[in-house]
Amino acid sequence: MSAHISLLTWWRGKLVGQDTYGNRYYQDRRPPKTGKARRWVIYQGMAEASKVPSDWHGWLHYTCDSPPLADVNKAEWQKAHEPNKTGTVHAYKPKGFAKTGKHTPKKDFEPWDPKG
Repeated sequence: MSAHISLLTWWRGKLVGQDTYGNRYYQDRRPPKTGKARRWVIYQGMAEASKVPSDWHGWLHYTCDSPPLADVNKAEWQKAHEPNKTGTVHAYKPKGFAKTGKHTPKKDFEPWDPKG
């Protein structure tokens, strides 16, 4: 985290909460003269927006006024948040990718031939 962000967070930010991944969420300590109070997140580890769970995303974008409470009103069918796995060893790879290193489409179709 840069020194500028650390100083801004210490000076103007009020800690609102923390999610299960260690991300900390802040809101501007001073009430704004116009508009809405600024909200931001300080990521634990690498900064990547997909690490923000949906309930905190709603709070950051003013969809809801109050910050989420830890696992309150979670339905049994709701899955736990997972960050984006693209670019990692856990990323999705289509069938056949592991063998050749590139995706080969199925041969169950004939390509269109404009001359034909």
